[in-house]
Amino acid sequence: MSGTLVLRAGLAGLALAALATGLATPAEAAKVSHVKKAPFGTTVKGEKVQIYTLTNKNGLEARIATYGGTIVSLKTPDKAGKLANIVLGFDRIEPYQKGVPYFGALIGRYGNRLANGTIVIDGQTYKLPQNDGTNTLHGGPKGFDKVVWQAKPYEDKNGPGLKLTYVSADGEMGFPGALTVHVTYQLRNDNALSIDYEATTDKPTVANLTNHSYFNLTGDTDTPILDHLMTINADKITPVDKRLIPTGDLKDVTGTPFDFRKATAIGDRIGADDEQLKLAGGYDHNWVLNQPKPGEEILAAKVVEPKSGRTLEVRTVEPGVQFYAGNFLDGKPAGVGTVFKHRTGFCLETQHYPDSPNQPNFPSTELRPGQVYKTHTVFVFGVEK
Repeated sequence: MSGTLVLRAGLAGLALAALATGLATPAEAAKVSHVKKAPFGTTVKGEKVQIYTLTNKNGLEARIATYGGTIVSLKTPDKAGKLANIVLGFDRIEPYQKGVPYFGALIGRYGNRLANGTIVIDGQTYKLPQNDGTNTLHGGPKGFDKVVWQAKPYEDKNGPGLKLTYVSADGEMGFPGALTVHVTYQLRNDNALSIDYEATTDKPTVANLTNHSYFNLTGDTDTPILDHLMTINADKITPVDKRLIPTGDLKDVTGTPFDFRKATAIGDRIGADDEQLKLAGGYDHNWVLNQPKPGEEILAAKVVEPKSGRTLEVRTVEPGVQFYAGNFLDGKPAGVGTVFKHRTGFCLETQHYPDSPNQPNFPSTELRPGQVYKTHTVFVFGVEK
């Protein structure tokens, strides 16, 4: 990425030195009292998977597995101070290996859809495996959500954290270049979960990384999310065709079910007679964020759950956010035990726009040797009484 397209990390208080902090000695381990490590099973290839529990000074808890860099659970308080898990997830590794839809996972190399499983870089065409009809979705059938990441816990004045590292080989899932990726989670003492992403490559490639957590602020994952009040700081969306690939246009949300500039219940208009809603079975679109300048951190979205009082604010330096309302959750067991019913979770995936490599008018997602891909997103948790 060049010029302003190189996204800026830089959340106040999260220094680069903290990103490199790891554990090497028992003395260092003693300093990380708010991070606990435990086994989380073994992959079908025999790889050991660990789960790390981060607890901030206020008692908020995030459990993150090294398989997929997955947020397995995230406990926050309601207006009465009662902690409950607000993300969809499983308590063992097996379901994550059976094709469940990206619950809590890190997504790469390219979040969202790429049309026809094809990208072109410097005139060279690269064919990628298609795993969503004719599209490549979320990096292909074995994206970053299905690999084991190396983990180093740390703790600083802002709270406990976990730095994850993965090296994606040149040609993995068809993408060019060896991509070295670092993702740092920190459960901050101001009740925010920050996610900082960094990547470098040895060949020209594309990168668009995100997290795919499904949220349900009721604290009860059997309860639909349709009463959640959603606000999205965007005047436009990127409309899609029947393949859910952007048409290349930007569509004004005024007078449509996609206008969330004022707080609106997710379920109020999700069944409206609207072509875009019909194509996606509900909300599953990219909102073009009102970002005054590329790379500037803004408030992208806010969600309020009226009964529990829980709130979620999403801040990011990304130009877009994919709001997905759990349209394809169907409650079928699929051999994984726990099931999640239709629209019992929503996603807010901060990102560059879908299919950007094939859309010349969209912000570039190219990354070249010598450049550093940096971006961050912050999920801020609160309550309204």
